[in-house]
Amino acid sequence: MLTATVRTYLDLVRFSHTVFALPFALMATLIALRFQADGGPEIHWPRAIAGILLCMVTARTAAMAFNRLVDRTIDAANPRTAGRHLPRGVVGTGEVLALVAGSAAAFIASTLLFLPNWLPLVLSAPVLAWLLGYSFAKRFTPLAHVWLGAALGLAPVAAWIALRGGRLADSPADILPAAILGLAVTVWVAGFDVIYACQDASFDAGHGLESIPARLGVPRALEVSKLLHAVTILCLAGLPLVVPQLGPIYWLALAAIVALLAWEHALVRPDDLSRVNDAFFTANAVIGLVLLAAIALDLWY
Repeated sequence: MLTATVRTYLDLVRFSHTVFALPFALMATLIALRFQADGGPEIHWPRAIAGILLCMVTARTAAMAFNRLVDRTIDAANPRTAGRHLPRGVVGTGEVLALVAGSAAAFIASTLLFLPNWLPLVLSAPVLAWLLGYSFAKRFTPLAHVWLGAALGLAPVAAWIALRGGRLADSPADILPAAILGLAVTVWVAGFDVIYACQDASFDAGHGLESIPARLGVPRALEVSKLLHAVTILCLAGLPLVVPQLGPIYWLALAAIVALLAWEHALVRPDDLSRVNDAFFTANAVIGLVLLAAIALDLWY
């Protein structure tokens, strides 16, 4: 019974999708760890990494559960999403609201108990406001995809601030590695969210919801996605400029990511969206893991 309940809640918040942002938080952590090894204040790394992981999981759970709560009526009206937990009555609104509140509280507590400086605690409320605010974005702006991208793009920036926040006042440029990673994640996520939203272009347009596919049409939306992913590659190509320890393995990984993004776009055509899930889940899940492995190898081996 307990196992089934936990599985239901994990499925409700699509826990497996944590793989999209978590690798980038870990990349920022590995880079910060390497910078610290080259000189800097000592940090209790096991505790800090545990704090970053807890913050990532709890903040994302709060945001995803809130999204399901806010969108329950829209989901019920959309044939593609009518089978989700709230429209089907598998879970109740009170349960989901409790999950949001508990996850948000756990996120704030994690910043206080596990992270080595005070900035994450101070920034925890604005971060939660941004994450939860995304759920309303498609009601008033077609740039909701960018809002979502920025929500995930906060992951490497937040991890960096958690570990090196005390140095930022003395050296603001210290945050450049995380900022570049954060921008790369923002445009990468926005790009694949545009692809995903193509499935609902007609529904969104007919129900007064904003998205790039609903506003521009699917063919032009797919071109916007390609442009966003081109910017992603440019951002990642610029990372070695501020992290000179990155070398051949990183560049090989970047070439693989270019190939994965090209494959992702080859799977989806304006007249055939049947393979959107392959493009969304398979290619994008692999990208973060490939880059994380390459950065780990180049920095530490």
